[in-house]
Amino acid sequence: MNQKYNDCVEQISQILFQAITEREENLVEKIEWVDSDLLSLLRNIGLRVMSMLVIWLFKSFYLGVVCNYWRDAFPKLVSYHRFIEWLPNIVVPLTQYLYSRMGTSTGIGFLDSTSLKVCHNRRIFSHRVFQGMAQRGKTTCGQVLCVDWFYGFKLHLAINDRGELLNVVLTPKNIDDRKPVKQLLQKQHGKFFGDKGYISKALADDLRNLGVVLITKFKKNMSNKLMELFDKQLLRKRALIESVIEQLKHICQIEHSRHRSPTNFVVNLLSGLIAYCHRDCKPSIALDREALPA
Repeated sequence: MNQKYNDCVEQISQILFQAITEREENLVEKIEWVDSDLLSLLRNIGLRVMSMLVIWLFKSFYLGVVCNYWRDAFPKLVSYHRFIEWLPNIVVPLTQYLYSRMGTSTGIGFLDSTSLKVCHNRRIFSHRVFQGMAQRGKTTCGQVLCVDWFYGFKLHLAINDRGELLNVVLTPKNIDDRKPVKQLLQKQHGKFFGDKGYISKALADDLRNLGVVLITKFKKNMSNKLMELFDKQLLRKRALIESVIEQLKHICQIEHSRHRSPTNFVVNLLSGLIAYCHRDCKPSIALDREALPA
């Protein structure tokens, strides 16, 4: 069994190293250490992603499993405290690898945002880790008029109909959902479906110039407009991105309130997103591509 785990981790490390070096030639120049340490560090990135996949507490995973059973797979294994000191240096490789694992636009996509709480509401005024970065905001619970105030950030996501991540943007919570949409969809094409929070004529016109059609539901006080039956059916499938967010939070663990530094927050978020990209069973919509309207 240990040999199987060793082969798995070694394969992940090789994939990480190959993806990063092939897709970003100048990436090594941005990192301030020698090549031998770089290879060892990239292998530690693989350990970080593996820990998110098995959903263990990373410290227990590193000290209990890696240090005891996987030393042969990692000949330059460092101590846990040294590994934590390296975390700020792996943000760039993790970001590059995340974008290398994202899906491609299929012409049909969904966008939404979710809250990332960094502390309990009772500890907002005494919280110092994200002071000056996180903001207070509110989120609604489904169709029920339920408002939940929290302190933290907002993660904006764009996915395709296969449940694959297309792009992500992180903002403070008090930022309007419509503000980062251009950045979120700047390299995409086709139709994207969102909730009523994305209603904006100016935004829809700007996205149309970029080759993206933004489709949302209408508010009660808005005049009704004709919509194609296929678009209306896809608009009812917005629950797909809610399922993706559910897996990101409860399986990949991108949200918790135990961060002791902003860097740890970013590394945990990137690792969780990468872990989701590696999942085989993603939420998706069964579409007959041949029967789709032109």
